[in-house]
Amino acid sequence: MDKGKMAEWLAQGSIAIPKLLLHHYKGLGLTEVEFMLLLHLHSFLEEGIAFPTPMELAERMTLTPAQCMETLRKLLQRGFVSIEEQMDERAVRIEKYSLKPLWEKLVYYLLIQSANEKRAGRQEEEQSLYTMFEQEFGRPLSPFECETLTMWMDQDEHDPAIIKAALREAVLSGKLNFRYIDRILFEWKKNGVRTIEQAKDYGKKFRKHQPKQPSSQTEHKQTVTFYNWLES
Repeated sequence: MDKGKMAEWLAQGSIAIPKLLLHHYKGLGLTEVEFMLLLHLHSFLEEGIAFPTPMELAERMTLTPAQCMETLRKLLQRGFVSIEEQMDERAVRIEKYSLKPLWEKLVYYLLIQSANEKRAGRQEEEQSLYTMFEQEFGRPLSPFECETLTMWMDQDEHDPAIIKAALREAVLSGKLNFRYIDRILFEWKKNGVRTIEQAKDYGKKFRKHQPKQPSSQTEHKQTVTFYNWLES
């Protein structure tokens, strides 16, 4: 979504902006004084007063007009407020304050915050994936195997949950090796398998057509924890 368009919606008052600003003004680098002045400026604009003077702002705050003027100057300089020109009904050019830069900064901050949270969640999920592979293999992964795992996620764009499901499918098939897991992922992607449920169904159908292996080949270490991703 275009952040400029989103900022326009926010400026129109369709979203509870003061609440969002209350929660995140510190993250935007605003002080309490700057935050309060912006709230008062927002209130003036909502009342139809497009260009309140430092004196008018000071009447609603504990600051002097000079302090309000200095705070406004800093906010303009740092890009939280802008001054726009427009024509009134008498075709006279007038100036007005705009908080659109503030809303754009807020939207951008929230987008960055969301992206960081997703990145942190992915890193945690990836670490869980590496741990699961080491548990099933009963040993630390080699550098080549770690690189293969990374390639599955970054280059082939396999979801970590699907990779875990493929690992479990290899365990159930008695073929615990990266080449076989890579084959499973390739077949799933080719056949549109994107969810755990689809993987379960496809795995059951696939195993029906596989010849049964001798028990010595299908035996797996009992000391290794199994993750029943594909069991019903």
